[in-house]
Parts: sequence; C-alpha cells; structure tokens
Amino acid sequence: MIKKNNIKNNLSSFKAKDLTGIITPPPDKSISHRALLFSSLALGKSAISNMLDSADVLNMVKALKALGVKIINKNNVYYVIGVGLNGFSTPNQYIDCGNSGTLARILLGAIGGSKIFATFSGDTSLSSRPMDRVIKPLKKMGIYFDSINNKLPLIIKGSSDILPIKYTSPISSAQVKTTILLAGLNARGTTEIIEPYSSRNHSENLLKYYGADIKYNTKKLGKNVISITGGVTLKSRNLTVPGDISSAAFALVAATIIPGSSIKVLNVGINYFRSGILEALNLMGARITLENKVINNYEEPLANIVVKYSKLKGVNLDSSFSARMIDEYPILAIAAAVASGTTRLCGLAELRHKESDRFMAIINGLVSCGIKVEYKKDDIIIYGNREVSGGVTIDCNFDHRIAMSFIILGAVSLKPIKVIGCKSIATSYPTFISEMNEIGMDIRIKD
Repeated sequence: MIKKNNIKNNLSSFKAKDLTGIITPPPDKSISHRALLFSSLALGKSAISNMLDSADVLNMVKALKALGVKIINKNNVYYVIGVGLNGFSTPNQYIDCGNSGTLARILLGAIGGSKIFATFSGDTSLSSRPMDRVIKPLKKMGIYFDSINNKLPLIIKGSSDILPIKYTSPISSAQVKTTILLAGLNARGTTEIIEPYSSRNHSENLLKYYGADIKYNTKKLGKNVISITGGVTLKSRNLTVPGDISSAAFALVAATIIPGSSIKVLNVGINYFRSGILEALNLMGARITLENKVINNYEEPLANIVVKYSKLKGVNLDSSFSARMIDEYPILAIAAAVASGTTRLCGLAELRHKESDRFMAIINGLVSCGIKVEYKKDDIIIYGNREVSGGVTIDCNFDHRIAMSFIILGAVSLKPIKVIGCKSIATSYPTFISEMNEIGMDIRIKD
C-alpha cells in the first residue's frame, strides 16, 4: 500500500473491479484559496476549518505571510489575523506562486490596493501561462505592472488611488472576475464586471459573507453582471470548507466505469457552477444520487454522492458546460473513452492554458491507449470503446489532473498504464493514491 501523502513520481495502474467504500474528498481548493485571502483583507481574526492541505494552498499561506499577514495553524484550523483592505506590507522576498494560477491571478488584485511593490514568480509551467487576462483590467484600475510578454515573473506596484471600471470580459473566468472584484474593494466608486456567461460564483458568495457591498444575481443562462462598491470594511468570519467536487470527480468516474462498484463520497460542494460533471455523467447514463443536501452559511450547497457502476453512452456537450466543469474534462474524457458511441466535448479552448496543454494531453493520451479521437477547432470527439488496450506510458508533464485521469483509465485497461510526473498530484489531492487503493484500485509504485 502506498502511504498517505507519499506520492511517487512514477505510478502504474492495474485492472480493478468492485470498488466499494466511503471516500471523503479533499477540501475545495478554490474556496480554500479565497477563504485565506479574504480573511487576510478583513479586520479581526477569522477561523478556517477543513482547509485543503496541498502545495497550491500552502503557497497561498506562504505568500500572505510574506505580505505581513499572521496565520496560525492550530489543530487543523487556520486562524488568520486580517490586515484590512490595504494593509499588506512590501515583502522582502519573491512571492512564489508555484504551480497555482489561482494564487497568482487573484492575489494580484488583492495587492493592488496596497501601496507596495511585490515580485511574483512561479514554476516553469505557471511562467508559461497568460497573465494578460488579469493585467489588462487591473492596469485600467491604476495598478502598475512590469513583465515580459505579460507572464511571470512580474512586478506589481499597488496604488492608493484605485479607479472603478466597467469591464466586459472576453472570457468567463472566475479568476479574472475575482481579481477585479478584489481590486474594486479599494476603488472610489462601483466596479462592474460583465461575463459572457456565469463562471463559478464562490467569490461572490464569500465576499457577501465577509460583508462586502456586492450585488449579483448569478444566471444559469446569458450574461452575468456583478458589481462591487469600494470602501466597505470586510469583517472577520469563521467558515468550514466543503469537499472539492473537482477532486471527487475521479472517484465518481472510477466507480461509474469499473464493474461491480458502489461507493459514497461525503460532504461534496455541489454549487451549480461547479457541478457540470454530475449533469454530464447523468446524461451519459450514470447512476448517481445525492443524499443529505444542505446549504452552508455562505450559500454553498453540499451533499453526499452515491455512485454505482453503469454502462455509459456517448453524449454531445455544448460549450455552455465548459465554465461549469473546465477542470473535469480530463476525467470526463476517460468516461467517454469506455462509453458506447461517440462523445463530443465542445468549446474547450481554455484547456490549452492550464498546467499543461490539457486539450492535446487528453487526445494524445487516449490515442496511445487505443481510443479513436478527433478534434475540430476547440472540440474533442471521442469514439468510445469498452476495451481499452492500455500498456503504455503517459507523461503527464506534471499536470495533476492528467495524471489522475489516466491512473483511473488504467483500472479498466487490458494492460496497466504507467504515468510519470505524478508528484504533481500533491498540488490538489495529496491522499489520492491511498484513498483510491483503499476502495479497491490497484495503483503501484513503478520506477
């Protein structure tokens, strides 16, 4: 058995059956990031329970400490002593964002209202990813940047004179929306953001909970408009982070495609703008039920999810799904690979700008495993085949979601699948290997 939190770089996944048991997925990464940052911008002491203990989130902790925020972890509760909206201090070191685009992009807006200098850096993958989507609106608000090609490393200089803007975003992105909202907290007036369609609304829910003057009515269809008025002090809050549906998706798909399986996944956040994976699997014929549904104190719905093995069929998903499940397409593609018939996944341009080029990683990985795949512009067409040959090595290029997805595929392949670059799994799901093995998968260390 591979020990908890001890993920090796090279792993092989062997055929499995009859997954059974109960899984508690790791805490939600998106909410963990935001809870830490918003608590830092509040006045007073906030307590965050069940925060994700992963590399990405711990880099947020380090970044906030470097900016002068006091954060204490006591008995797995993180206490954050907020410094207020413009209370960050100039760090005496680089802000190392590691592999986390969320950390880099939303922290830039939060820093913008403090009159300080900071230099942001990241690993090779993050340094190749575009930052212009947040730099452009933040510059309009009076925040100064110095970078080459709008990528990391970059220097940010905050301002005490943030301008409110009305910004029509060309893409629906929770990171873009959040960083503008956070800069808008210090603007002298009301900032408005218009998205083509609604991205995940964790920031809106949490900012309202922390006392911001924010107005939103998140729509399931059509344009999304959010406004925030600056100058309102955020108040410290206590909160508990729910389970991450993006992480839970791996167990959900595994149980759906591995014969004889029946598992329960506990305390999962099922926010509509994150739960596209559940709808997609239901359309494919998955047997999924929700139990014990509740709404928490910052308006996030939670439930236990029961899933059983199902014979899936292909499905056409239009681009409206992409904002609701962009991180889940790699694992959904695994479900499509073993479904009967053809699956078409549309509007996946954003996959090209993740930790790796996930668009091509999905295609190349499935083809190497014997699955017929085509692509047209930003669509991927997968011709399902219940017999997956496997017997290949997948280089995930240190992309955690690609690694976990092909480990799941190995459990239904005729021959094992070896995945290299698996240490990246620790950025979001440090207990993935041990938990999957505990319910019946066969994942082994392979050097």
